[in-house]
This record gives sequence, C-alpha cells and structure tokens, in this order.
Amino acid sequence: MFVDSVELILSSGKGGAGSVSFWREKFVTKGGPDGGDGGDGGDIYFKVDKNRDTLSAFRGRNHIKAENGRAGEGRKRYGRKGRSVDIIVPPGTQVIDVDSGDILLDLTDDGDRVLFLKGGRGGLGNWHFKSSTNQRPTYAQPGESGVTKSVRLELKLIADIGLVGYPSVGKSTLISVISNARPKIAGYEFTTLIPNLGVVDIDEFNSFTVADIPGIIEGASLGRGLGVEFLKHIERTDTLLILIDIINYRDMEYQYRTLLEELESYSNKLYSKKFAVALTKCDSTTLEETNIKIEQFLGSLGLKGNRGLERYGADSSYISYRGVGRGPNFILPISAVSGLNINPLKYALRDLINMDKSDEV
Repeated sequence: MFVDSVELILSSGKGGAGSVSFWREKFVTKGGPDGGDGGDGGDIYFKVDKNRDTLSAFRGRNHIKAENGRAGEGRKRYGRKGRSVDIIVPPGTQVIDVDSGDILLDLTDDGDRVLFLKGGRGGLGNWHFKSSTNQRPTYAQPGESGVTKSVRLELKLIADIGLVGYPSVGKSTLISVISNARPKIAGYEFTTLIPNLGVVDIDEFNSFTVADIPGIIEGASLGRGLGVEFLKHIERTDTLLILIDIINYRDMEYQYRTLLEELESYSNKLYSKKFAVALTKCDSTTLEETNIKIEQFLGSLGLKGNRGLERYGADSSYISYRGVGRGPNFILPISAVSGLNINPLKYALRDLINMDKSDEV
C-alpha cells in the first residue's frame, strides 16, 4: 500500500535517576557516598533508505518512544543508556511540526542519519555532591525528561522529470515503455491511483528518473479528482513533461492551458519550472490528420512548426520546438504503443535535464 503522509508522536527517552548509596563493607565504618549516575535516555534518529518508497510501515503506529535510561546503583555503577530508535524513511521525506506547520527536516540523501530528539540526561549520583562540609549527601539528581513532539511525515518523490496530464492521456503507458516502472494500464480514466517512479536508461552511463502521478482535471487545485493530492510528488522534479492527447474529446489547446492553470493555482514554484510537451497517441489517426491537428495546436500557441526546428533522432515525422521565454522547451508528437519518437523523447529530456544542471554550475 502506498502511503505518503502519516502523523506520529515521537518521544525520546527519560534519563535514569542517580543513586543515593554509601559504601558498606566489613572493616569500613565510614564509607563515603558511592551512588552511580543514571543512564541517558535514548535518542530519536531519522535514517534515509533508498530501498523504501512509502511510509506504510508507520500506519497504525501512533507513538514511537525511545527507551528510558536505567537508574544508577551503588559502588558507582552507572545506569545503562536507553536504546535509541532509528525511524527509517524513503528519500524525499519531510518532517513537519503538526502544531506550527514548520518543516523541521527535509531528508533527501540516501544513508543520512539525522538526530531529531535528544534523550534526557541521566541524573548524577550522590558521590558527586560530597564536600568538606557535606560528607554524607543524601540526595541525587533525578533524570531529565525526554522530549515529545507531534510530527507529520510527508513523502515527496524525488525525480528528474514529472509527467503531467489529463486522465488516460498515456502517462502510464509512456513510463512503462521508457523506464523500468510497471504501473497499471487500462482503457479508462483514473487508472493510476498512486504515483509511479521509474528509471530511464539512456546508455551505460546516463539515466534519469521519471515520476507519474494520477491525472489532473479541471478544478484539481480546488480538490477535484485525484491529481491535486499527488502534485507534491512533482514539486522536487527539475522539469515537467506535459502530455496532450490529440484524440481526446477535450481540445488540445484546452488541455494545455487548463493544465498550466491548475499548476499555477497549486504552486507558483511548480508552475515556474521548465517544461516540455509531448503530443500522445499520434499513431491513432492518419498522418495527414495528425499533422493538421499539430499545426492547429502550434498556431493556437502562436508557434510555427518550421521555426526553431531541432532533431533528437532519425524520425522524420515529428516537430520539435524550443520556445523563447515562458513556454515549452520542445513540442514532440509521440506514440508509446508504436514507439514513434520514443528515443528522440528520451534524448530530448536528457538534454533538457543536463541544460538545467549546466545552468546551476
């Protein structure tokens, strides 16, 4: 089961109490204080593991506690420290304070182990309080209390490319063709109910990751459909690939503009990302009908198919446009079923990702 949000109460361990004890032994009539210190309480850590891809392990676990420290004993025997707890989460997990809404941790790097709550210190035994004026101290410190915090864990998938589109435009089919992901594919809307993450291999040394989320419909930013619930999973992506279905009952321009409006309504950060457009199911009509629809779509955006032409492969039946300013970096007709322009699409996305990285250097 895919779970991307859970609420937990986390508590570090209480420190053990120091001991009040005096040395008692044969032939020792005035043994001094020898009460040992209490052990520290256990800590709470977050550990990032790339082999995890969901927060489902925390369903039904409302309160996670570290172990309390043991009390000290006589003969200056220190109490054992409480066992710490490692909370193992997938990369992309945010730890959010339930009360304030502040992001406390943003865990993205595999293998990181981050201290979140420190356990309480153990109390000092009575031997620490011996002095020239107090040879028999009869008190010791209690252990410090641990820390309790209510948090919400939010998982946001980490990917290079995020797929965006209406339901049944071919997102799941595309990600299954270009990557190792195996999502559910069917001929009805809202087949995808959870995000899918796939790795696209270009060659032996180059690859990138793609995230597919459930389809977005009109009013998604207001809670309609399923897509808005999962838009957070493409917030971390470098680039968006908007999929437009050329045979959908919705007009191509309408799909394009509505999707951009929903992205902008959800998050300016998401809306401002670089993006490209893939026109899907281009083998479903004749070549002439497909070209007419493409030209009409380009015209509606004020673009021309014979301007800024760039080729990423050997196919001759596609258009690629690199826009200037706010607009798609390229528009590419594809078919995931027949394989039309699938390799050029992979190369174009790779180049777009590399362009982003070179801009950062």
